[in-house]
Amino acid sequence: MEKLCAAELTRKLPLPSQRCLLKSWVKENIKKKRCCFYREDDAQKGKEICMCGYQKRQHTHEAFSDGGQNRDPWDRHKHICQTPTDAFGYISFGGFGQKTGKYVRVSSDTPIQTVYQLMTEHWKLHSPNLLISVTGGAVNFTMNSHLKSKFRRGLRKVAETTGAWIITGGTHAGVMKHVGAALREYTLSSSIDASIVAIGVATWGILHNRECLINPDGCFPAHYTVDEQSRGRLSCLDNNHSHFLLVDDGTHGHYGVEIKMRSKLEKFISEQNLGNRESGVKIPVVCVVVNGGPGTLDTIYNAMLNGTPCVTFEGSGRIADVIAQVAGQSVSSVSIGLVQSLLKKYFSLEFENFSELKILEWTKKIQDILRMPHLLTVFSTNDLKNNDVDVAILQAFLKASRGSESFDRKGWERQLELAVAWNRVDIAENEILTDENQWKSSDLHKAMFSALIGRKPEMVRLLFEKGVSIWDILSEEMLCDLYANLPSCFFMRKLAEGANNDRPEGENVSLRLVSAEVQRLLGSFTQPIYPTSFYDKLQQTIQENHRDPGRDLFLWAIVQHNKELAEIAWEQSIDSISAALAASKMLKKMALVSQDDEDNVSEMRELARLYEKRAIGVFSECHKNDEHRAQKLLIRISPSWGNVTCLRLALEADDKDFVAHSGVQALLTQIWYGELSVFNPQWKLMLTMFFFPLIYSGFITFRHDETIQRLTRRKEKLTMDSSLTSTDPLVENQSHYSLEDEDVKPLSCYEKLVGFYTAPQIKFFWNILSYFGFLLLFSIILMIDFQPSPSWKELLLYVWMASLVLEEIRQLFDDPDGLGINKKAKAYICDLWNILDVLSISVFIAGLVCRLTTTALYAGKVILCIDFIIFCLRLMAIFIISKTLGPKIIIVKRMMMDLFFFMFLLSIWVVAYGVAKQGILIDNEDRLNWIVRGALYEPYLIIFGNLPTDTDITQFDVTKCTTNGSDALLPRCPVLNADQIPAFPEWLTIIMLCVYLLFANILLLNLLIAIFNYTFQEVQDNTDTIWKLQRYELIKEYQSRPSAPPPFILFEHLCLLVQCILKPCCKKKSSNFREQLSQAEEEGLLTWEAFMKDNYLMITNQERIQSMEYHIQNTSERVYTMSELLERKYDRDSAAVGKKLNQLEQQVFQCTKSLKWIMDALKSQGYHADENAPSLNKSTERLPDEPLAEEAESEKRHVYARHLHYPDSNVTRFPVPEEKVPWEVDFPLYMPTVYEPIQSELSRLDEYRNPGGRTGVRGRGALSCLGPNPALDIVITLRRDKEGSALRFLAAWNQAAGGWSLPGGDVAVDETLPERLKHLLGNKIYHALEAKLKDRRDKNMIWEGYADDPRNTDNAWVHTTVYALNLDNENELLDEINHVVAYRRTSSEQIKWQEVNSRTPVPAYQREALQLDRS
Repeated sequence: MEKLCAAELTRKLPLPSQRCLLKSWVKENIKKKRCCFYREDDAQKGKEICMCGYQKRQHTHEAFSDGGQNRDPWDRHKHICQTPTDAFGYISFGGFGQKTGKYVRVSSDTPIQTVYQLMTEHWKLHSPNLLISVTGGAVNFTMNSHLKSKFRRGLRKVAETTGAWIITGGTHAGVMKHVGAALREYTLSSSIDASIVAIGVATWGILHNRECLINPDGCFPAHYTVDEQSRGRLSCLDNNHSHFLLVDDGTHGHYGVEIKMRSKLEKFISEQNLGNRESGVKIPVVCVVVNGGPGTLDTIYNAMLNGTPCVTFEGSGRIADVIAQVAGQSVSSVSIGLVQSLLKKYFSLEFENFSELKILEWTKKIQDILRMPHLLTVFSTNDLKNNDVDVAILQAFLKASRGSESFDRKGWERQLELAVAWNRVDIAENEILTDENQWKSSDLHKAMFSALIGRKPEMVRLLFEKGVSIWDILSEEMLCDLYANLPSCFFMRKLAEGANNDRPEGENVSLRLVSAEVQRLLGSFTQPIYPTSFYDKLQQTIQENHRDPGRDLFLWAIVQHNKELAEIAWEQSIDSISAALAASKMLKKMALVSQDDEDNVSEMRELARLYEKRAIGVFSECHKNDEHRAQKLLIRISPSWGNVTCLRLALEADDKDFVAHSGVQALLTQIWYGELSVFNPQWKLMLTMFFFPLIYSGFITFRHDETIQRLTRRKEKLTMDSSLTSTDPLVENQSHYSLEDEDVKPLSCYEKLVGFYTAPQIKFFWNILSYFGFLLLFSIILMIDFQPSPSWKELLLYVWMASLVLEEIRQLFDDPDGLGINKKAKAYICDLWNILDVLSISVFIAGLVCRLTTTALYAGKVILCIDFIIFCLRLMAIFIISKTLGPKIIIVKRMMMDLFFFMFLLSIWVVAYGVAKQGILIDNEDRLNWIVRGALYEPYLIIFGNLPTDTDITQFDVTKCTTNGSDALLPRCPVLNADQIPAFPEWLTIIMLCVYLLFANILLLNLLIAIFNYTFQEVQDNTDTIWKLQRYELIKEYQSRPSAPPPFILFEHLCLLVQCILKPCCKKKSSNFREQLSQAEEEGLLTWEAFMKDNYLMITNQERIQSMEYHIQNTSERVYTMSELLERKYDRDSAAVGKKLNQLEQQVFQCTKSLKWIMDALKSQGYHADENAPSLNKSTERLPDEPLAEEAESEKRHVYARHLHYPDSNVTRFPVPEEKVPWEVDFPLYMPTVYEPIQSELSRLDEYRNPGGRTGVRGRGALSCLGPNPALDIVITLRRDKEGSALRFLAAWNQAAGGWSLPGGDVAVDETLPERLKHLLGNKIYHALEAKLKDRRDKNMIWEGYADDPRNTDNAWVHTTVYALNLDNENELLDEINHVVAYRRTSSEQIKWQEVNSRTPVPAYQREALQLDRS
């Protein structure tokens, strides 16, 4: 959590602060190189160019400190020094589109950890999920349009979908230019604000126009121009890369300086863990080869030796095509002549400069590359298997890991982790999650967690489809981890604040904090959804059957407003309608209080509307299927969402459309009618109110009667069905349900009477009559019977008023939902009609106090008259239940809000004109009432047509005003002149009046009309929906209201008071709006709801498929697929024709040679010819399973002994191709290096010859003597189980060979076992093995002979003997070995048990020994 806060703080720093941080860090950690000793290059005399390549003027004064007297030779290690870098910042290429990147000039000796820190912490790059190293031709070349399109599109797709980094040479030439073009197309076509990370690692000394990048304080940005015309031998940076590492070794014009740092960087990245968790999976690296020369071959060779898979593009030219042509062939078939012919074909003019030795070396490297087929992938547009470049690149790594020696179930899990990190559902589904692998749900939990925190919805959906159980995976610990890994969002910031303010020791993100924040979003009316105390945990343990992991996952997705993940989680949830309504409430609340940008807020609101629509869709499906069950869904208490009902969630979320649903309204109408049938006409109800005996006459019907009729019809139908299918269990169950679950007894007379008068609608009618009676009595008192002493009518009014006050108090303290007095008081005050009630009561009390005072009797009457107005306005709340008047009242309320804002604007003009007019006309008016009249009242009346006369001199009458203000009933006269005529400027006052009328009467009043019209149109379209939402509160009020109207309600208030005194703990709950179901009923209802949800999703999906947009998209995809197939067919046919032509050309060439031989033979007298007769080759192809003698022979030749790099040394072997290994084959060019010779042994080297053939090195090498060096390997085997289904052996890591091998080593003449075994296994195991082998040495030997060891030379080799030893599961020695295996698990010299099979990762001779031991 603290790291998250720090990262969020850094991200929110202003741009100048970030630049200052970058500048200070770069100055401290990043260096450059420069020449500090000028020595003129003798090869360029007179040009004043130093040996470093820079001109004399580009050196500092320190380079000339010796005055030119020092004649020491120039040494790059001695005369190049490091100083703080002077080139970093942002680089802008200008032009159209996004062409801005980041760059830094770094010394070639800069630690790779520092470079990686710069990229991840200061350049803000996320760690990659895949590293794509693109190598190949450094000069411009052409590719055919189809391959170029495939390459660019595939590279874009793989980088975009996997979050990969692309590393290239960074210059605007060759393959780097093609990569840049691919990135450019992505930038122009992408509709989202995202970019692909393309890092160019280039040499600083070969850059053209690099001067513009230099600034000691950094460039933000540096404006770089790509000038291809004047660059000469230098190179320009590619303008489509996003980041540049410019490697500086202090020289100028020397290419290839960056190679070493680039390889180190790639290796370092490949050693980092994938993602932020310690999963053990490292960042994968793939090398992509396009075109290229001999240097590219070295890159491929070294990459594959390091275990990096390579993807070669056939058809791109040069070395890529050479490798593509030999790929898939046996090593023995790739001869020097074949490679030479291919080089001549694809390099053409360059071939003339290739020496025989170089061709020999390249042949050896190509053969070694072919020995690692699992690391080599050839992409060809003609291959049906390689449809897309992105798939080929990803499959290359998967193939490489499967071909490794330790690939097992863990390997499959690591590959799945990679597919999740890459977000490639196609790779995971087609390559990994196949039926053959037999995945269990528990095997996919780790991948599911990675997919969730990586926010990869399609991968999450796939894992659910493959059998992941949400009940098993979503434990409390995992849920806490999910919340700890939330992205930066409003909810995460709230969790961080809560964790910092109130965090128990050692706690990071707990469900207690989550529950508190969720309760704030849902509302205080809910209970915590997760336990917050010991009691809550106990309750949760008791109610474990209500656990809903789908709810937990859905909630986690909603708080980060992730639409796709929330959709998947919602499909997995049980209580789907409640979940959708809760999501709508939370999202609207977050959008209201969030301070995020407008895009995030609109996204939350859009998602809230979506889930309101989801809730409506599922409820509609439920309502169509079974209205009774659907209504139960609305009022059932949901334990998963804080013990709240769906109806309450919809109301709190202000989901008007959901509440306006016919099913919800049917429930409200049913509650409104109570026990009465909804089909009773209102006139019948009103008549029965006064003549209650009509209740028993059948004049009105009850809902219970309708239920009895419905059950009777159902029974008759079930009886008929049972007679036809008497053994049908479904019919029997339905019959049982009808008889047991429904009450079929008719209502008694008392129940009918109580049911009628307790119906909310009847209560409402009585209260309307009562309220009209109250207003009638109130008006009579005010107009007719307001005496100094209260009359009996007035006393009755006071009693009536007391009943209204008590009812308001009851409503305030009545808490059927169990919210508590504080929450209930807040909810009461938030209602506008309750505020109006409190106001009317308060004004009445104030008027009553004044009325009972003799001195303020009339003032009390005035206050009561004003209060009468308020009571009349309260009538609007009563008639809101009316479908006709209710919507109009809503419109009036909205217009009152508009009127308030309009009055603010109007008051500005009224005050401005009134004060100016009063000041011009009247001099020093000191009477407050006349000041208010002149400044406010008269300007306000002008708006309604009451034009003033005092602004016009012609209408002035001195008798209607007072000159000195002595008459309180007359206004003061305006300023008069000597002729008793007003002296004010008449023209000015008339102009002011005209302007005021123009703005106030015309502009503002028409604005008010327009506002009202807009409000009316806006509300009118939704009036019905808004009315349906607001009628709920009135229905709920009258449902809990006592039956008797005021003032008779006082008797019920007295009963309630007595009941509260006698039973203070008894709380009346509203059963009509909340219902607690039994566990069995709850499970059955939720199962039915889940079934209805599936129906809704199926219908929605069918509608989507049938939509026009889907058909257009599907047609577009099909057209694209067809065009791809046609292009591929054309290329394949062209390639087939070309291949046949080549075969025909070879046959013609063979025929020509044969004819020439015949002619030479005939011309000779003795039938002798100069050369043997050639044979006609019908075909150069063979069946895949057809063995060749050369192949079988080549498999016996040593391989490790011919590795170009001799182990633990800097010695490079002379390249020995496969065909030149036997001593019998003539090899004139063979000049091996002599390594570790002893002077006395030089003369005896020819006496010893390696029986395996040439190795490329002469001498003793790293072995102890010339000739055979004895060694011993031991096969320690173990059966996995008692049935002996699998045989395992103990393998040890051979650092020199870079692979696994049998434990063993060199032995002296007097030794039984190698000394290395003592180091690997320890003394105890060493002596135990020695004792076991000592007595039966001959019986345990299974193989003896030449060992293919990387230390072998032409004159010294390893001769090994392999012994076998089988251990039982109960053997004490086995326990000791297992202990050592566990101890060395993290050591550089690992040992482990491996299964014996055809892919056993050991040298060939050891594999043969294992097979012998197995047999």
